[in-house]
Amino acid sequence: MAEDSKATAYQEAMDALSSLITKRSRADKSNNGDRFELIFDYIKMLDLEESISKMKVIHVAGTKGKGSTCTFTESILRNCGFHTGLFTSPHLIDVRERFRLNGVEICEEKYISYFWWCFDRLKEKTNEDIPMPSYFRFLALLAFKIFSAEQVDVAILEVGLGGKYDATNAVEAPVVCGISSLGYDHMEILGNTLGEIAGEKAGIFKHGVPAFTVPQPDEAMNVLKEKASQLDVPLQVIPPLNANLLNGLKLGLEGEHQYVNAGLAVALCSSWLQRTGRPEVAHLEQTDSLPEQFIKGLTTASLQGRAQIVPDRCFDADNYGDLVFYLDGAHSPESLEVCGKWFSQQVLSYQPQDKSSHEFVSKHLNERVRKQTTQILLFNCMSVRDPQVLLPRLMESCANHGVRFKKALFVPNTSVYFKVGPHSVPPTEVDFSWQFALQKIWENIMHSNKGGDDKTTDVFSEDLKDDSEMCVRSGETSAVFSSLPLAIKWLRDTVQQNRSVRFQVLVTGSLHLVGDALKLIKK
Repeated sequence: MAEDSKATAYQEAMDALSSLITKRSRADKSNNGDRFELIFDYIKMLDLEESISKMKVIHVAGTKGKGSTCTFTESILRNCGFHTGLFTSPHLIDVRERFRLNGVEICEEKYISYFWWCFDRLKEKTNEDIPMPSYFRFLALLAFKIFSAEQVDVAILEVGLGGKYDATNAVEAPVVCGISSLGYDHMEILGNTLGEIAGEKAGIFKHGVPAFTVPQPDEAMNVLKEKASQLDVPLQVIPPLNANLLNGLKLGLEGEHQYVNAGLAVALCSSWLQRTGRPEVAHLEQTDSLPEQFIKGLTTASLQGRAQIVPDRCFDADNYGDLVFYLDGAHSPESLEVCGKWFSQQVLSYQPQDKSSHEFVSKHLNERVRKQTTQILLFNCMSVRDPQVLLPRLMESCANHGVRFKKALFVPNTSVYFKVGPHSVPPTEVDFSWQFALQKIWENIMHSNKGGDDKTTDVFSEDLKDDSEMCVRSGETSAVFSSLPLAIKWLRDTVQQNRSVRFQVLVTGSLHLVGDALKLIKK
């Protein structure tokens, strides 16, 4: 297929997928497509009942770390020699990232073929009573189709939102379930207490199917145990992985919190191997060693947009490393605290872990003395989240480790929620009221913390005042930009004009923002 026609065919599939995105909020129960029981009607329409019942599924819910846990789990079982299918969300750059076969996102040709197979059948069979599935529900059905047709040995499914009413919960007999760390997120849908949130997540428990979780706050743990007891679910609490089991190697995903997710992944894989009759697991009962395949899986796992370091490639060799992006999709109070700690440790040691970064690190070690490193925050979060909690938690975490931001930049997301695909464009008219609200909260926090670093570099305020087209509103220690591309352009221009400054930019608050930034930085 010629490149142009391939691109057109892919875009046509993206346009069809975009037609399923509802403009209602996820919490709006009036949307017919949100009736959970409809998922089983769709499965019948696609004739997937038998293949889903035979699928050897690992199902994972949680507030934080479920994507990382699934990534570790997939990597371990792939290194054990199994043909793996991994379904995660959200995607950062391309929707195909959500469907991984043997660790690699599905190719365009296969995606297009499976997409239309599902879309056309559903279009033909749905009606007013059973409307076309909503966006995420369709993607989950597509994952079932892909994994069934590709005959994967194991399907690892990450819950999209909650658990009980998530589309992935159409799986009625998983091999094993996992619940990663719980915290406050999506409260507009899942409830206002940890107990209510835990109850939604425990909705993936199935009668008699073993489940594993990590240490949780008492309120959440009590609910998990109660739900497990009602369903005769053997529930085990797994401690963080002992780093000594990795034979001197490091986890493939950065951050101390990943040892919690790695421990859960090891337990899920061990249980899956045992319950599917695989002899490889015999010596996993020993707590003082891990099989070589497990170690390889844990140390080579990779996940975009989580504790990821990307030096900007727009600079020549002499200035490579003057603008470095630290990207983390943290969007809950707890994960932003962890993110702040990770960012601070990285910038203070100035040792980026991204494999592509080692060269520039060693080359520019001597320049650390000459160049002033300056930390910038590039932030946005969804309006259902509470920035009055998120921003102070992030700032305090960084300050506790000796890092203070010179400037915070607030931008609207480039991602268009009502359209997906490589050619989706941002809306022409953007309402900046949310970004102004974030900026106001930030400025208030900075004013109340004046005991700290009171100096604002002249570089910023002067440049921003002079460029009103790029900057919608400038504050003493912050700025609102009309778009992410303009914010990144300003960062690049400022670094070009101030050769004595090295910018370390933390991009966080939203996985959508991280994905948008990666698209621009990697171009």
